[in-house]
Formats: sequence, structure tokens, C-alpha cells
Amino acid sequence: MNFYNIKHPDEILSFKEATLQGLGKDKGLFVPQQIPVLPSSFFEEIESKTDLQIATAALYPYVEGSLTEEALTTILSEVFSFETPVVPLLENTSVLELFHGPTLAFKDVGARFMARCLGKFADKNRPATVLVATSGDTGSAVANGFYKVPDVRVVILYPKGKVSKFQEYQMTSLGENIEAVAVEGTFDDCQSLVKQALHDPILKEQLALSSANSINVARFLPQMLYYFFAYKQLKTTLEKKEWVVAVPSGNFGNITAGLYAQAMGLPIAQFVAGNNANDTFFQYIQTGIYKAKPSVATYSNAMDVGDPSNFVRIQALFNNSYEIIKEKIKCISISDQQTLAEIERIYREKGYILDPHGAVGHLALQHFLTSEQYGTFLATAHPYKFDEVIKKVIPTFEVPKVDTSACSYRSIANDYSQYLNILRN
Repeated sequence: MNFYNIKHPDEILSFKEATLQGLGKDKGLFVPQQIPVLPSSFFEEIESKTDLQIATAALYPYVEGSLTEEALTTILSEVFSFETPVVPLLENTSVLELFHGPTLAFKDVGARFMARCLGKFADKNRPATVLVATSGDTGSAVANGFYKVPDVRVVILYPKGKVSKFQEYQMTSLGENIEAVAVEGTFDDCQSLVKQALHDPILKEQLALSSANSINVARFLPQMLYYFFAYKQLKTTLEKKEWVVAVPSGNFGNITAGLYAQAMGLPIAQFVAGNNANDTFFQYIQTGIYKAKPSVATYSNAMDVGDPSNFVRIQALFNNSYEIIKEKIKCISISDQQTLAEIERIYREKGYILDPHGAVGHLALQHFLTSEQYGTFLATAHPYKFDEVIKKVIPTFEVPKVDTSACSYRSIANDYSQYLNILRN
């Protein structure tokens, strides 16, 4: 399998090359040249397969030529050292819990997979520098996934004062090969700095730069796997009902991975994207016009993205057809007030605690779900990571104490020259 640059289709790389390079010419994202379709027998027999067998079969076509099937299986067995359970919530609704990994967020899957790939691909004589911008969960997942990986240095940029204390602790407390940088700005500013560095040919050559955001193929592709795992768990429950999946969406890597799984044959009838106040995609669905805008801070901070990078991958998947995208993905924007009310309601009625992103996903699902359908929404992070938000409606909610004495980070203005100094030193 080869991957091409969306902006320059003649730039074609292997999975290994695309992983190491991160971005293509003119900051173009890489996508596979084709989407492999699994045979119907794969889904008919999915309940008899282990998760590892499912993961290897689904992902191997994308990495063939860069990883052997045996090497991929070994990597996946290390990545999925935790469960991704589907938990019933309402009569026709369940939640796919993706927060059972080491940093309590769905991004553990992509970060751990990419870290192991880079560990295999990195030139031992030329250590790699991995750059990542985060609005919260990506940074902590990448920090944990790459911690002490030989020949790889990681620099994480996050918006100062706009992530939870728990998230900041996870990013800034490791040390070793992990460096955290607080940027006086928004997530979009952080992402812009990362893209500028990746587009700097001299710097990229000097430091062997790559990115661990979902702009990297090794980050977003493995996220398709837990959609397969969820179907395995739900197949009997679904019977003849259509399956609707709702995804709280910020940079749109997670839902893009789900759309790839659907294109491979996974029987998801409808996707629902839940936006918060950063509703660029929602406005696109309403008007057919994509207009990026500055991000604003919300309670569901991992979704605070005003210009989602993976939108272009969705366009590429559907040949830039607005009509097809509007048909494939329903979307709604959920306010902070609605988010708090939903956290409180579900706790009061079901005793289940949603994190703010899960609350957005659940509300989005219920807005579109019909009585003839069955819905699953993604809980992308553990409530522990958002205790200050949850305590607004559940005052008794408690989280484990963390020792912040070991935390270390540098703070910079939204300035590329300051950023360069950090990278070069």
C-alpha cells in the first residue's frame, strides 16, 4: 500500500515513509491510494475472531511493504494491552469506552501504535524529533506512548491555561525524551507552529522531524480498529437494526478513521459528528461552505479546533462531494450548558458519569437516532481528566491526587522564532 499527498497526488510514499515524513509538500496530508474492502465472511464470522486477529486483518493492507504481518501483530498486541468495552446505557444506546488505556483517553491507541512504528523505522544514527500540538488528550497520550523510546525526542505544544490540570500533569511530569511547551495562544496556534516546522526543509532535514498529530497516517489509521471491536461486541444486539455511531469531533481524525472502517465494509449505517462551539464542520454541513475560524475554549477542550486538519481527508474519501459528505455524516453543535445538563441528567437517571466529550457525543446521537435504529457513542476520555467541569453538576465527584512537583515545561509566546530555539537546543 502506498499513500499520496492530497495537495500533490504525484508525491507517493510507503507507509513507512509517510509515517516518518508526517506531512507532504505544501503541508499536504497523506491518504492511502485505495481503501481495501474486507470480504463479507469476515463480518459474518467476526464473533469467532480475537481482537488481535481482527486488528491485524483490518490494518495489514495499509502497512504491507513497510511491516510484516508478524511485526504488525506484535505491535498491535502491545498497543491493545487494555480493553475497549461497549457498555449499555439506554434501551437502544450504548457507549464505547475508549478511556481504559494508560492516559485514560482514546488517543492512547494511535499514540502507542505510532510510537512503536517509529521505534522500528527510526534511523539509529539520526534520532527523530516528533512534534505534536494538543488541545488536551493527544499530548498526554503521545508523551506516554513515546516515553523512553530510543532515538526519538518528542516536543509537545499545548495552549497555556486551556487544558485541565490532570492533562497538563500527564504531559509535563515525564521528562527524559519528552518536552512540553506551553504556548500563549490556542490549539490552532500550536498546530500552526507544528506545521511551520514540518514545512521548513532545512529544519526538517537537521532534526528528522515528524508529527504525532492525527495528520500522521500512523496516528489516525489504527483508530479504526475499535469500531471493528465494537461491532464484534454488538453484533447480536444489533440484529436487523441499523447501527448509528456518534463521535465527539474536534480535529476529525477519530471519525475519519471510522469512515475508513465503514468503507472497508463495516456495517455502520450513519455517522454523527458532535461539535461544541467550535462548529466549523457543522456550519459546513448547513451551508456547503467550509470556513475555518479561530477556536474558542469550551468544557470539551479536546474538541476546541477551529480548522480541523482531517476535513481534507474526508473530502478526499468522498471525492470532494458535499452532497455525499452531508449524507454520510450528520452533525450538530452542542453548547457548554447543554453538556453540563447532560452530565447531570445521565448521572441522576443512570448513575453513569460522562466526561464532557462523551456528553456531546450522547446528545448528538440522541438528536438523530430513531426508534428503529441502535446507537453507540464514543466516550473518548475518563471523567477524571475533567473533574473541574464535572464538579459543577456533581459536587461529590473526586479524582486521585497527583504530585505536580515533578512537572516541567517551558512557556513561549505564539512566536515561531522562540519555538525554533527550543527545537534546535
